[in-house]
Amino acid sequence: MQVSDHALFVGAPDAMMIIDTGWKIRSINPEFERMFGYRQEELLGRHYEDLLPARFRSRDEGRSSISELGRAAVGANGEFCVLRKNGTEVPVEIKASRLDEGSILASVRDASERQRSDAGLRDALSLLGATLESTADGILVVAHDGRIAGANTKFLRMWGIPDGFAEANDDEFLMSFVLDQLVDPDAFIARVQDLYGDPEAESNDVLEFHDGQVFERYSRPQRVADVVVGRVWSFRDATARRRAESQATEASAELAAQDEQLKLLAFRDPLTGLANRILLNEQLEIALTGSEPGSVAVLLLDLDDFKEVNDILGHQAGDEMLIEVSRRLKAAVRATDTVARLGGDEFVVLLKHDNDPEAIAGTILSAMREPMRIAGKELCPSVSMGISTGIDAPLVPSELIRRADIAMYAAKAAGKNRFLRFRADMMSTLLTRADMEEGLREAVKRNEIIVHFQPIVAADGLMTQVEALARWQRPSGLVPPLVFIPIAEASGLINEIGQEVLAQACSHLRPWLDESARNSVAVNVSIVQLLEADFAQRVLEVLAETGVRPEQVVLEVTESVFLHPGVSVSDHLTLLRGKGVKVAIDDFGTGYSSLGRLHDLPLDALKIDKTFVDMIKTGAEHLPIVNSMIDLAHNLGLHVTAEGVETDVQARALLDLGCDALQGYLFSRPQTIQDLPAAVEHASQTANELVFAGRG
Repeated sequence: MQVSDHALFVGAPDAMMIIDTGWKIRSINPEFERMFGYRQEELLGRHYEDLLPARFRSRDEGRSSISELGRAAVGANGEFCVLRKNGTEVPVEIKASRLDEGSILASVRDASERQRSDAGLRDALSLLGATLESTADGILVVAHDGRIAGANTKFLRMWGIPDGFAEANDDEFLMSFVLDQLVDPDAFIARVQDLYGDPEAESNDVLEFHDGQVFERYSRPQRVADVVVGRVWSFRDATARRRAESQATEASAELAAQDEQLKLLAFRDPLTGLANRILLNEQLEIALTGSEPGSVAVLLLDLDDFKEVNDILGHQAGDEMLIEVSRRLKAAVRATDTVARLGGDEFVVLLKHDNDPEAIAGTILSAMREPMRIAGKELCPSVSMGISTGIDAPLVPSELIRRADIAMYAAKAAGKNRFLRFRADMMSTLLTRADMEEGLREAVKRNEIIVHFQPIVAADGLMTQVEALARWQRPSGLVPPLVFIPIAEASGLINEIGQEVLAQACSHLRPWLDESARNSVAVNVSIVQLLEADFAQRVLEVLAETGVRPEQVVLEVTESVFLHPGVSVSDHLTLLRGKGVKVAIDDFGTGYSSLGRLHDLPLDALKIDKTFVDMIKTGAEHLPIVNSMIDLAHNLGLHVTAEGVETDVQARALLDLGCDALQGYLFSRPQTIQDLPAAVEHASQTANELVFAGRG
């Protein structure tokens, strides 16, 4: 080795050693000493394999080439390793070259840093791969020359690319496969071409598929050291979101349309088109704050028995009636007045600058009396109306309407189908009603509900039936049933009262009922009672407790009961008839039903209403309706009773028409159980002396 070569050897930054052909170390440089911790004198003459870990030593004296030297230092894991003096291993890179025929120069470089760098790179690549595979987007990487460089699994799944085709590197097939799925493949290609014409550009657009899918496509250049080497495409499935956005847009449009509709209907009743409560209050406020508040009048009206129209003819027919009533109301007032529907069958007419509201009320009643065709039937609705004016009340809209409402209820209590103007004493009537309802709640507990009995005389002159009638004996006096029964029904107390009346009637009449199987007691039943789920069971329990045979009990119901939509009504009556209890229609002819429906009903008897009996004045009247009722009832096997008989002329005429029994003041008024024997005797005597003797 020349002097200059020796200087290079000594000053080299890499560790170096010279080995002779016998693989003995002849020299090491200072860097070798520093890197491995040996002094030159410690290694001179030693075999170079002494520096290798035991697992790498072969002691092959025949090695004679540099390549064999290199192969001898390759470990099982592919790394070169050299032992430091302290016994630790150092991964190295070894380069060997022949100096001359008798020696080899080996350059040794520490590979630890490179291995750490390689490990970091592997970790980074692993993290990048995991990230690409876990992302929700499909990723496609395309080289600058247009070749597909890579894609994640999500991309393949999103596009439905078959397994194996991606590995086949058939870019043309993949492009064709993608384009066949798109609604506009030409636009797809055009965008790709534009981007490759401008490598620095980024892009964001939407792809629509034939099957309805929607992908969002993002594209940005792929850079390495600020040099564009390709392009990264990211695809996101936006189908669900786009559909949701579309639905939200449609819903928003619908809401906007509904909002507009609501604005239009905010002040109008949707069924009739009349003003609603909001608009009425607004108009009333304006009228009362005007220059002539005293000329403002409110007419509040309610259709009488409108519920029966709904129950019998259906709600569609009810709506038709409300619309026709609205039309007639508008026709009865001036254009400057306001007609409003508060809800249900309740209407208000606001009269402005009118000093004669009673005249308008009369016009409205006349208009309502004209028959209207509803659901194929002619109906004549009646109306109860209350009137209040700015003079009657403080100038507050709510008070004016409240007083009209009180007057309307007074009109109903006075017989319906009329109007009344508010008076101060009506307020006390309202308070009286509230007091009555409160008292009625305790009436049964206080034994204030009593029963009066009215005899019913058979056509042969015998008294074989008694009707039990509820009475309320308050400390202040007897309350008429026409007063407290509606309150009991409205409050639901009729269930408890009805049960009490049936129990008292059966208990009081048990001895008389035992005298003859022909004897029976009739008890009125309200629709409110029939709507109770356990009504039939409770009736049978009373009969069992009092020992009265079901065959000796008649339940009287109004004809509208059978037209109620509640299924339990007919079921109750059918069940009770199956046990022997009889059922009669009370007040027949006053409801909305017809004679033709009788054969469909679970009935045993029919009671002709007093209205038809009152038609008989002289006995010579032509009574086709009454005659038809009796004939049809008999043809159906029904027993016929005429109620409200007050004169012997009426009694004779009804018996001549074929009535099976008569009931009314002619024979007896309702009596207490104590006075019933005398009433029975009087009824029998009257029947024989005035009626049956007259027929002879």
